[in-house]
Amino acid sequence: MVSVGYFLSSEEHGPRELVEQAKKAEQAGFERLWISDHFHPWTGEQGNSPFVWSVIGALSQAVSLPITTAVTCPTVRIHPAIIAQAAATAAVQCEGRFVLGVGSGEALNEHIFGDPWPPGPRRLEMLEEAVEVIRKLHTGEQVTHYGKHYTVEQARIYTLPEQPVPIYVSAFGPKTARRIAKIADGFATVMPDGELVHSYREAGGRGPIQGGFKVCWADSAEEARETAHRLWASDLLPGSLGRILPTPRDFEQAVPVVTEEQVAGQIPCGPDADAHAQAVRQFADAGFDEVYVSQIGPEQDKFFDAWSSKVLPQVKG
Repeated sequence: MVSVGYFLSSEEHGPRELVEQAKKAEQAGFERLWISDHFHPWTGEQGNSPFVWSVIGALSQAVSLPITTAVTCPTVRIHPAIIAQAAATAAVQCEGRFVLGVGSGEALNEHIFGDPWPPGPRRLEMLEEAVEVIRKLHTGEQVTHYGKHYTVEQARIYTLPEQPVPIYVSAFGPKTARRIAKIADGFATVMPDGELVHSYREAGGRGPIQGGFKVCWADSAEEARETAHRLWASDLLPGSLGRILPTPRDFEQAVPVVTEEQVAGQIPCGPDADAHAQAVRQFADAGFDEVYVSQIGPEQDKFFDAWSSKVLPQVKG
């Protein structure tokens, strides 16, 4: 059976809330954690964006669940050598239960120092070199690297876990899934797309397949739909907008094109346990090994109670 984890939304919740949610997730029977890594939320309505590495340190002392970043961009805003050190420390704090999930990022978070936002092929090229740098540093050897995008001189990480940190890579299309297969220890995406899984595996991709999605549990479908649309219409913006818009204000100007009906068609909304369970099964049927769910809005306690008693027994037993 698929392993079900909880997806901590750093865009929607502050650091103390995230730690409390992780505790409740473990108590409710969730088996692992995803946590997003953002400098900005997608919209001001979401309202948060804590520094993920500080939160991971707190999580390591609060719960015993494995943790994956979903996902960190190690290319523009933070140099890959610093990500390598952060990931190594997180793995030590978590006693080896840490996975570094990486991706090519969005302008929303990466433009803040005024660096040009590269086109997609260049971003993927940068990601590949960043992973190379991180892996070199995780050997514990002194590293000097003069690459096309990154320079590292006489750098060595001294605080390291017993085993190198696994690096999972995200992708949103079959071509990218095939390309990242050669550098990834696992694969992550937010779509229950069997073609993506097949493309990754066919190209030699190893390790677990992770997927994540959102739900909005509430007393009524109408209440849930309104909440989901208010907070996460940004997830349904068409084309490449999600990767190129630079500020939460830009997203706020764009999201009116997304209707409440579209959100409800994408996100399970309301108190129907079977609908929530079916969303998990879609990922399982597509070949995913791990599935992570995030509850939208303030009804966290109701979500954990419902999933613990009504949903997880369907998908784990």
